[in-house]
Amino acid sequence: MKLTLPKHLFSKLVRAVVEFELISAGDKILIGVSGGKDSLFLTYALALLRQRFKIKFELAALTINPMFNNNFNVDSVNSFCKSLDIDHIVQEVDIAGVIASQQNKKPCFTCAYFRRAAVNRYANEIGANKVAYAHHHDDAVETFLMSLLSSGQINTFMPKTYLDRSNITVIRPLVYLREKEIIDFVRESNFNVVKSPCPIDGKTNRQTTKELIASLNKQFPGVFDHLSSAIRQNAVHELWQPPKTTAQMRETYFNYL
Repeated sequence: MKLTLPKHLFSKLVRAVVEFELISAGDKILIGVSGGKDSLFLTYALALLRQRFKIKFELAALTINPMFNNNFNVDSVNSFCKSLDIDHIVQEVDIAGVIASQQNKKPCFTCAYFRRAAVNRYANEIGANKVAYAHHHDDAVETFLMSLLSSGQINTFMPKTYLDRSNITVIRPLVYLREKEIIDFVRESNFNVVKSPCPIDGKTNRQTTKELIASLNKQFPGVFDHLSSAIRQNAVHELWQPPKTTAQMRETYFNYL
């Protein structure tokens, strides 16, 4: 089956892979597939690159069942991966039970932690050296603003991150694609999207941040683009120095008093 993407989407995909050197010859890449629009698009996109690139690399896919309910069915995801000639399995991880036993912790943090641990563990089992996630450009900008608002830190996720503890490299090939572009393609292609089993889907801090950016963008056109520019290291200009300790200021202090 010949796979295809519109030129503007394919260009953004290839730019990310080339600029950040995300894929190398001989890689075995495990795709984290939730069944949502983003991960289905990523799976299709990587299958397309496997078909188009001169270099050879392998793909596998894993879906984590967080056991939030008994209605989690990803047969359509299995069929989708099979149509792309990608091996796919589902693993149960009792994330719901862990969250219930740790009521004082943030559920999103716990869920993400155990998902990543399970994915990395399986990657090691099958000999995959890379894990691919479907975070797109909107995710990067939202993460940047969330970090600033919730912790006072200027930070977002990287397109490529090496995890020394598991000897896995995490890649995010969709970092230049906007969420709307993915939504439009998935809808036009009639991908069978699986509804998220998350009990707080649509009620998270990320959703609140997404809506905040959209609201600000209406009042101040260009806000999203400015936030997007701010995630680059060369966007940092004049900032205060880190706060000094009492010991560091002692000599200066006694010069004044």
